[in-house]
Amino acid sequence: MTLNDFSKYARQRVDAYLTQNLDQYKPADHLQEAMAYSLFNGGKRVRPMLTYAAASLFGEANSLTDACAAAIESIHAYSLIHDDLPAMDNDDLRRGKPTCHIQYDEATAILAGDALQTFAFELLSDTKHQNIKIQLQLIQELVVASGRHGMVTGQMIDLANVGKDIDINALEQMHQHKTGALIRASIRMGAISTGANNEAELAALDAYAIAIGLAFQVQDDIIDITSDTTTLGKTQFSDEDANKPTYPKLLGLEGAQLLAQRLHEQAITAISPFGDAAQPLVELANYIIGRNH
Repeated sequence: MTLNDFSKYARQRVDAYLTQNLDQYKPADHLQEAMAYSLFNGGKRVRPMLTYAAASLFGEANSLTDACAAAIESIHAYSLIHDDLPAMDNDDLRRGKPTCHIQYDEATAILAGDALQTFAFELLSDTKHQNIKIQLQLIQELVVASGRHGMVTGQMIDLANVGKDIDINALEQMHQHKTGALIRASIRMGAISTGANNEAELAALDAYAIAIGLAFQVQDDIIDITSDTTTLGKTQFSDEDANKPTYPKLLGLEGAQLLAQRLHEQAITAISPFGDAAQPLVELANYIIGRNH
């Protein structure tokens, strides 16, 4: 299966699950419209792809895998809504479309983000999965990745360092929380959803996730200055204009590109014990550092 085929498979599967479960609760019509606007606005579904790729190492994806992919995408969508708000990054464009607070209004955007966050745990805790032990594991993985131990703290570090000089270690810590934590959870949750529990295998996936999660952010920093607004789907130089710490700023463009390549190599090495079964993860690693948007 090519990466395009796998991308289509993952997108169709997670989108169907999201659509099926974002059922209409009449008093929340306007809220659900804003939630759907941000869930289905052309995202690449990289995190669900990682979830399904990790699951494929251990067996067939199941309904709990679908719930994991959908929950992670819901958390990701909520984080982007809140990142774009005037109090945060103050962005008008996301994936080439008006951001949620521009399309609707600021209050609706805040509430849509809140609702998407809780929607993720609604999906994972659904009694229809009938596997309380694994469901609790998955919920704990996502709690740690998305809350004060992960993504939210990463965003707080980011905002606290706008206009400040920080070293490479502090920048890495920020991105391990802000971007890397949810990518790591995407991979671990995919594996756990199929019943995987071998510590050595999960450690190999962790090593892959840590490397590729950081590579994802390094590449984001690179393309912020090398791709135009149309290609990016958001305003070019937005990080530079906001005077945010980035890898090109600390290492230079060439240094950042070399770091991305080194992290890519580390990721591929980490999953080599899985052999040919890891090909989707290899292709995703290639995509992450090769993309221009």
